[in-house]
Amino acid sequence: MAYTNLREFIAKLEKERELKRISLEVDPVLEITAFADRSVKQGGPALLFENPKGSRIPVLINSYASMRRMEIALEVDSVDEIAGRISEYLEMRMPEGLIGKLKMLPKLAEMGSFFPKIVSQGPCQEVIRREAFSLFDYPILKCWPEDGGRFITLPMVFSRNPDTGKRNCGCYRLQVFDERTLGMHWQTHKQGAEHYRRELALGRAKRMDVAVAIGCDPATMYSAILPLPPDLDEMMIAGFIRSSPVEMVKCQSVDLEVPAQSEIVLEGYVELGELRTEGPFGDHTGYYSLADEYPVFHVTCITQRRDPIYATTIVGPPPMEDFYMGKAIERIFLPLMRLQLSEVRDICMPAEGIFHNLILVSIRKSYPGQARKVMSAIWGLGQAMFSKVIVVVDEDVDVQNVREVAWKALNHIDPERDIQFTMGPVDSLDHASRLPNYGSKMGIDATKKWPAEGFTRPWPGEIRMTAEVKQRVEELWKKAGL
Repeated sequence: MAYTNLREFIAKLEKERELKRISLEVDPVLEITAFADRSVKQGGPALLFENPKGSRIPVLINSYASMRRMEIALEVDSVDEIAGRISEYLEMRMPEGLIGKLKMLPKLAEMGSFFPKIVSQGPCQEVIRREAFSLFDYPILKCWPEDGGRFITLPMVFSRNPDTGKRNCGCYRLQVFDERTLGMHWQTHKQGAEHYRRELALGRAKRMDVAVAIGCDPATMYSAILPLPPDLDEMMIAGFIRSSPVEMVKCQSVDLEVPAQSEIVLEGYVELGELRTEGPFGDHTGYYSLADEYPVFHVTCITQRRDPIYATTIVGPPPMEDFYMGKAIERIFLPLMRLQLSEVRDICMPAEGIFHNLILVSIRKSYPGQARKVMSAIWGLGQAMFSKVIVVVDEDVDVQNVREVAWKALNHIDPERDIQFTMGPVDSLDHASRLPNYGSKMGIDATKKWPAEGFTRPWPGEIRMTAEVKQRVEELWKKAGL
């Protein structure tokens, strides 16, 4: 059964001994970050701060900060199970004959159960605050010493495409400016930013409705970070992951719906054309992202549970909680990549590459230049376009073993021949690019080279001990007491 809400997830973490309650008073300004950073680096549990300084609202952090916790969150023994389900649906074809079609009906009916369900009321509206509220009533973190202020870091930000009317849910940080306004960090490549640009271009309104939900069942929260195609409803994908529809309730003051089981909901608007300096912010690159101009979110109404829990995260020098969230994305979306690039065997985004800086790819090489074709294709796949360095190896290389990749890639390349550069969009957080959002990327063809690629020398064999000798030595090893 899918988790109904955040509380059920917390209870499960506690049952699995994956959560530690902290009853001490701990300050949301820097101290919770220091706790959480130390815990994740040491392989520690999720943390529930029951007495955050200055607030009566508990703080949950590091709830996704291990692969085991990701499996608990997504209710699987391995995240590869979700990838398997995706593959099953991608490969589904309508069979011939009446009997075959009848056998397909349960699967088709199941697909319909993923779509969000509108309900008339939900726990997120047990308390409705239109007046006399302050964002400082909530234990919002200041994460790092040079941050520009306190930031909401694990929100589900809802907006609507003005052209199609379809909703988008993204995880965009929000800086608290004062009691009722926040900076909306809509990076230029994100769908929230596109909705904002379209509203500006259409010129039909002065304001854009926005709702921000904080804390929900883990699959629904997680769906906000998924790199989905435009106008593919994140709430439908959340329903797919949790095998149960997400219940949505209409907001009190804006024309949007939010998950009914949310802990806290901020309703309001972005004034079109109004910008304010947001940042700096200690980011997942391990460096501070620079201050820049971003839209301003005005909160007009807050709804919440009677006893809400504030769900949050921190980012910074890897590995952090976001690495494990990203690792699950890597596994879940591999079938979608292979749908377009069938030669891809596996991919790996190491923690030190902080997602966009390094992708390792193994392929089944069938023709000359195929590695370069794969690089170009990845740079054309959604948010994979930000990949700064792509290393392509043969299928016999285990890309999950970064040491093996480094060993074989560095042996296999002739740098002048096998490295190529291209220009294009880069991540907004890339502080090294020559211009904001635009710079160079590098592809490395570390596959074995063929005569058809101009390599006429013999390719040496890899040193390996025979299986027979290894077996004999295994027995001798034990007798020797080693």
